[in-house]
Amino acid sequence: MSTGDTKGTKRLLIRTWGCQMNVYDSERMAEVLAPLGFSATESPEDADMVILNTCHIREKAAEKLYSELGRLRVVKDARAESGHATVLAVAGCVAQAEGAEIARRAPYVDLVLGPQTIHRLPEMVARASRAGGLVLDTDFPEESKFDHLPAHRPAQGVTAFLTVQEGCDKFCAFCVVPYTRGAEASRPAAAVLAEARGLVAQGTREITLLGQNVNAYHGEGAGSLAALLYQLAEIPGIARLRYMTSHPRDMDDALIAAHGDLPQLMPMLHLPVQSGADGVLAAMNRGHTADDFRRIVDRLRAARPDLAFSSDFIVGHPGESDADHAATLALVREIGFASAYTFKYSPRPGTPAARAPYQVPEAVKDARLRELQALMVEQQLAFNNSRIGAQFEVLITGPGRHPGQIAGRSPWLQAVHAEGPESLTGQVVRVEAIGASANSLHCVLKEPQQHQSEQHAA
Repeated sequence: MSTGDTKGTKRLLIRTWGCQMNVYDSERMAEVLAPLGFSATESPEDADMVILNTCHIREKAAEKLYSELGRLRVVKDARAESGHATVLAVAGCVAQAEGAEIARRAPYVDLVLGPQTIHRLPEMVARASRAGGLVLDTDFPEESKFDHLPAHRPAQGVTAFLTVQEGCDKFCAFCVVPYTRGAEASRPAAAVLAEARGLVAQGTREITLLGQNVNAYHGEGAGSLAALLYQLAEIPGIARLRYMTSHPRDMDDALIAAHGDLPQLMPMLHLPVQSGADGVLAAMNRGHTADDFRRIVDRLRAARPDLAFSSDFIVGHPGESDADHAATLALVREIGFASAYTFKYSPRPGTPAARAPYQVPEAVKDARLRELQALMVEQQLAFNNSRIGAQFEVLITGPGRHPGQIAGRSPWLQAVHAEGPESLTGQVVRVEAIGASANSLHCVLKEPQQHQSEQHAA
């Protein structure tokens, strides 16, 4: 985690787990702490403050946190013996859900804060410094944290995340997000556009809009995600737009049409389905059927024929049968996904699914996950191989791993590497794919100087 500032008198280490929204929150925490003199370090031994920004989605998230805290306690004690104080903070969804338990199990932690109170970090640091003891702030304040975060963001690079919506009203049976992030709330369009313009002015070419249910966006001045995307597309300098994570229930006609209308909107959509079995979807409280999902995919592909899909799947949800698992595999084969995130179901305290009968044995979940992952690897490689021989545009994000190599992302979010000058960073250049693996494409440049001059002229 880097703030890009090496002039501060105090050192800050932020370790981020989980989703892109946590990455965004970590960047903003670094920003609000910069005026206090904090600059980045990657070493806990050098850090005057360590923040663990946690995620509650992954299995055994809390235990992983306590394991990391145990290691950091040793560092904190060693620094204290040499006369250096360390502020140890836990942020994110585990902090929100288990603040009191963190205080009990790890009393050496100084700050515990939820995702909605990151703007209060400077105040919390001051309180901890003055009084000592734990500072706990896991409220859901009436005012939006975005109203108090710095309006200007430091340069993020060629690509950047931009949170436009937070929270969730869907209450899926397996999910803790409504309890840790709160109700759905959207930022005003004017604030989003201002942040986007600031990023573009510093060289950002691709912006990914973030939200727990980003397509439920309903911010003042836009009213829908589709309307917001049309406004963002008018900002000079934005070459690419993406958004995640979406819910099938909020994929409306206007948003589907935007995929056909906006060339800046990239043809890769992350649309979690979770299961291909209607009984499991009902038990999950997803609010859609497998056929609903199929129809949405068909409509999106009609609007943008080259659109590819990624998704989320949970195997072994309580009550899932062998037939239900087979239905999921059938859906995967029918849709053909470019990639997917696949998980075993694991109980989250306080969620309905954690109390549900018919919990699936771990061995069964393991076997089902292996089968699904093998199918997804096969599909991802097939999708990448289908690009071989095709020409398309790539946004160059910087140097590759080898001398003389540059790296970037395809419209479908595949990692791309090619031989070329680093001066093309930030440019959209045309390439031809000549090789593929499960995780990347090997390409050659096609008339890069022409594309570079076109963009400078624009």
